[in-house]
Amino acid sequence: MKTRFTEMFGVEHPIAQGGMMWVGKAELVSAVANAGALGFLTALTQPTPEELTKEIARCRDMTDKPFGVNLTILPSINPPPYAEYRAAIIESGVKIVETAGYKPQEHVDHFKQHGVKVIHKCTAVRHAVSAEKMGVDAISIDGFECAGHPGEDDIPGLILIPAAADKISIPMLASGGFGDGRGLAAALALGADGINMGTRFCATKEAPIHENFKQAMVEADERQTKLIFRTYRNSARVAANAISEEVVRLEREGKPFEEVAHLVKGQRGREGYETGDTERGIWSAGMIQGLIHDVPTVRELVERIVDEADAIITDRLARMAS
Repeated sequence: MKTRFTEMFGVEHPIAQGGMMWVGKAELVSAVANAGALGFLTALTQPTPEELTKEIARCRDMTDKPFGVNLTILPSINPPPYAEYRAAIIESGVKIVETAGYKPQEHVDHFKQHGVKVIHKCTAVRHAVSAEKMGVDAISIDGFECAGHPGEDDIPGLILIPAAADKISIPMLASGGFGDGRGLAAALALGADGINMGTRFCATKEAPIHENFKQAMVEADERQTKLIFRTYRNSARVAANAISEEVVRLEREGKPFEEVAHLVKGQRGREGYETGDTERGIWSAGMIQGLIHDVPTVRELVERIVDEADAIITDRLARMAS
C-alpha cells in the first residue's frame, strides 16, 4: 500500500506510532519499525539529552529500519533544555522527527538545516496551514477523539481530516480514533496519506507498560475517557478513573490549577505504568478504546490493519462501485 507518506519516509505501511510520554521507548519503537511502520521515541521520556542518545542507540541495536524521535514543546516555568535534546537527535543521525506543541519554528529550522524530515502534529486546520508555511515535510492532524491534547476546537476527524486535506499540499497523517483497517481505509478516503496511532499501540505485547493498563483498554468502551483541563484552556483526554473524575469535579467547582496539580503530576502516572495501579494518576487514552478487543504483538496488529484496509478497498468498496 503505497502513499506519499510511505514513499517520503521509506516505510512499508502507511501507519505511524506517535510520541507517547513514558511509552515511546526502544522496545515499542523498534517493534513498530520492524513491522514496517514508523515509530517514534519520545525525547522527554528520557531524563536528559544524554539518556536520549543512549535510547536512540539502543533502538538501533533492535532494528535496522527507519524510526524517528518525538520532541514536544510545551510552555513551562522551567522548560527542559530543548536545544540540547534537539542536538542529541541530530548528532545521533536520526533523520525523522515528530514535533508537537508550542511555537516550533526554531526547532523546525534547525532540524531542516541538518537534513531531518519533520512531521508536525496539529489539532486545527489553521495550525496545519501555518506548519506547512513553516517548512515541515508532513502534518499529523489530531481530531477530537484523540488521547492527549485535542486542542480547544472540538472538531472530530470526520470533518477535520478532509478540511485539512483541502488546505494543505504536503503529506498528512490522520490521528485520533484509529486502530483498525476500517479506520485506515476511511482515513485514506478522507484525504490522508496514512494514520497515526497512540492508544492502540499501547495495547500491544511490546508496549513497555504494565499489563493492567493493556487489559483496562481492552475492557473499556468508547465512553471511558475524561476531558480534563478544559477550564484552563489546555484540554487533555485521559482514561476515566478516580483521579480524572476528581480533577473534573474540582474544575467544575472553579478551582485553580494549583489545587489539582498534585493529582496530575507526571511522576504519578509513570509510577502507575510501572506498578500496574491504573488509579495511581492520570494516563492518556483515546476513544479508540471502544474498538480495542485484544493485546496482539505489534507485527500482528500492523499486518491485520493493512490486510483489513486492503480487503475493504479492493473487495467491499470495489463491489459497491461496480
